[in-house]
Amino acid sequence: MRIVRENVLMGRDFTSLEEMNAAFFDWLPWRRAQVHRTHGEVIGVRAALDRAALGALPPTPYLVSERHLRTVGKDCLVSFEASLYSLPWRTVRRPMRVELRVTRDTVAIHRVGGDGELLATHSRATSRGTWVVDEAHGDGLPDGTATRRAPADQLPVAPVSREEPSLMASRSRHAGVHVARRDLALDDQVGAA
Repeated sequence: MRIVRENVLMGRDFTSLEEMNAAFFDWLPWRRAQVHRTHGEVIGVRAALDRAALGALPPTPYLVSERHLRTVGKDCLVSFEASLYSLPWRTVRRPMRVELRVTRDTVAIHRVGGDGELLATHSRATSRGTWVVDEAHGDGLPDGTATRRAPADQLPVAPVSREEPSLMASRSRHAGVHVARRDLALDDQVGAA
């Protein structure tokens, strides 16, 4: 920029962008014919060699991302910027560290070490404190229906007899536990002593 400013722009007034570009392109062949003071080669020749040495651009764009290490919680969730992101429960080993590769729009969760296997990808949370959970990550977990007990109103309960009006006595008899009756006056005597 300094060379262009001093050799093309300095001391001149331009009335349009086209006029400025014309002055630059008039100066460019003169500059390319000069010998560079650092490497001692003609600038135009060296530029052609440098251009030929450049490889083709990659087919996929270069993605810029932040990388963060995190520990997976017992609930298979990873915290980032006060939001929680889920992992498939089958991939989690305790204790487990993961690497988050965060772009403007996504959070990709990779296994630390080995091949850096991709475990999950989520859209980035739009606000702090959000749970970003993929319901498929819980597939195969027991839902509790296999061991669920019947609701209390469906359990068989022995009828309360007139001799034992207390609900506690009724349940204890049903459970096969003998509860002895005693006189409450004994409690008064013990408390007064």
